[in-house]
Amino acid sequence: MSTAHQRLPLSVTDYLEGEEVSSVKHEFVDGVVYAMAGASVNHNRIATNSVGAFYVQLRGQRCQVFNSDTKVRIRQSHSTRFYYPDLSVVCRPNPGTDSYHDEPVVIIEVISESTRRVDEFEKRDAYLSINSLSLYILLETTTAAAMVYRRIDHGFAKENYETMDAIIPLPEIGCSLNLAECYANVDFLPTTDNDPVQ
Repeated sequence: MSTAHQRLPLSVTDYLEGEEVSSVKHEFVDGVVYAMAGASVNHNRIATNSVGAFYVQLRGQRCQVFNSDTKVRIRQSHSTRFYYPDLSVVCRPNPGTDSYHDEPVVIIEVISESTRRVDEFEKRDAYLSINSLSLYILLETTTAAAMVYRRIDHGFAKENYETMDAIIPLPEIGCSLNLAECYANVDFLPTTDNDPVQ
């Protein structure tokens, strides 16, 4: 989602209390609060389809899927951040009274041109610092494609998946992600490469 920000330094406590009563979701980066703007229909279809695909496979299992209403807290030595990923899978959940999780295993962001810089750089670097995280997946909105950062022995390896036939194996949580399911009913805008010259 695209964001508009307000530079009012807040404590973590004030931020969490404010989110409980706010009608707008905000992300939190080192005391700075960013209001979350609305997303496109395609964005929401892809996110909802992906949540559904995980839910069917993980139902009754130890790991659970959460949608974009659940925050992830990232605590680093120099900062604290709260983001609302489009999807997270958690195998060791926080208490049910918390509004966030600390130990996601999978995080998915659905990206567009307006969010690409934040999702591919700022959020990626923050998410990959989470010790429990095994996979960070970026799903495109303009084509059926995914960029996957998978934890290996030393850091993360980048993988790319393209076309509706692609299936992302997720042995870390005992399932897989089929791009055809993620992109069901998504209407991609036609490209202008073949449009006649006026």
